[in-house]
Amino acid sequence: MTVFPKIWFLRHGQTEWNAERRIQGQLESRLSALGKSHAQQQAALMTPILQQNPACYVSPLGRAQQTAKIALAGEAFETDARLAEAHAGALQGMTLDEVAERFPEISAANPRHLDLFCAAPNGEGFDSFYTRIHAFMEDLREPSVVVAHGLLGQVMRGIALGLTRQKMAELSNEQGCIYLLEGGREMVLK
Repeated sequence: MTVFPKIWFLRHGQTEWNAERRIQGQLESRLSALGKSHAQQQAALMTPILQQNPACYVSPLGRAQQTAKIALAGEAFETDARLAEAHAGALQGMTLDEVAERFPEISAANPRHLDLFCAAPNGEGFDSFYTRIHAFMEDLREPSVVVAHGLLGQVMRGIALGLTRQKMAELSNEQGCIYLLEGGREMVLK
């Protein structure tokens, strides 16, 4: 198993679409009031971490950028396109109920979000998603903060922990916390 530098992973705060159970993928939705409070919770946790001067990388999507501006308290960060959420193809913009109605076979066969997004018609697919996340991680040379998305976080955390795809899809997907990945282990900071 490859050992990567220490990573502090932050999932963006709740968005308006998260609250509606609507699939965002690479579409945009702003943080809700709760989402802003998630980012503020992360900001409090980030204070001692930022004193260590880690490199900071953020997804180009608005919800992650908005979270980073709050959670990193104005610290500089680099935007990396490889940190965008999985492209969910034809499912983007639909609620989970709409997916179940319009694509019942796909919905029934993929109860976990990671699997559902990766099975989306005209979507990115798991292999491409995994490859770009792994390539990003291989480029890390120092302890780093990553602000991105839930499914991206499940795959990144799974790679760092040496998990199978199935185990990645079973990982928690919390907002308002920080997942610390170090030495093949994970700790959740709250």
